[in-house]
Amino acid sequence: MARIWMMMVLLAGTVFPAVAQQERKYIREGNDLFDKQDFEKAEVEYRKAADKKENSFEAAFNTADALYKQKKYEEALKQFSQLAAGEKDKQRLGELYHNIGNTLLAMEKTDESIEAYKESLRNNPTSEATKYNLEFARHKKQQDQQQQNQDKNQDKNQDQNQNQDQQDQKNQDKQDQNKQDQQNQDKGQNQQDKQKQPQQPKEQEQPGKISKEAAQRLLEALQHDEKQVQEKVQKQKAQEQKAKRMKIDKNW
Repeated sequence: MARIWMMMVLLAGTVFPAVAQQERKYIREGNDLFDKQDFEKAEVEYRKAADKKENSFEAAFNTADALYKQKKYEEALKQFSQLAAGEKDKQRLGELYHNIGNTLLAMEKTDESIEAYKESLRNNPTSEATKYNLEFARHKKQQDQQQQNQDKNQDKNQDQNQNQDQQDQKNQDKQDQNKQDQQNQDKGQNQQDKQKQPQQPKEQEQPGKISKEAAQRLLEALQHDEKQVQEKVQKQKAQEQKAKRMKIDKNW
């Protein structure tokens, strides 16, 4: 990942007028701790230096740096901004707005960080670190916009897909309902057709087979016919016997 350059005042004697020996002692101790990346303890030493000299620019500036390194961005931004509001020196203003830009960039306030870097260059146009960070912020803004557009298009596609899925589900539900209605209609028609058909007897007579009642009637008829035949035969026999007797009697 590209490096964001952070400006920090390290040696008060090379930039600012001499300060009290005790203040310089705390600042040196804070710088040593800062170099060891023990930013919390460095902040404590810088604040001790600020207590010794209330208007110490170096102590306040380095305290803000230590806050930034601890990711206490709101506190760091407040400290840098307060210093910038009362500062007239262009070199210092350039350094302050440079670090304000870094803090805003870390807070994902890219547009504001770009403006801070521009203000830094207005006061210190020769700062290569500030130029680099400005281009970095501009590139980040471009990437963020591209990502936002991609996310927007993705959300749009998801919405379209979701709407299509919902429409497909509605169509499927409609088809299922039509199918169910048709089945119900066919079922009702079948029931009506069934009711219209003549009812069949519970037991149908098979071909060549007569019922018990018909068999009884047929038997009775046969018995009656047989009785008549027998009576006729008996009558005929009786007549033959009578004729025979009459013939015998005549021969005598």
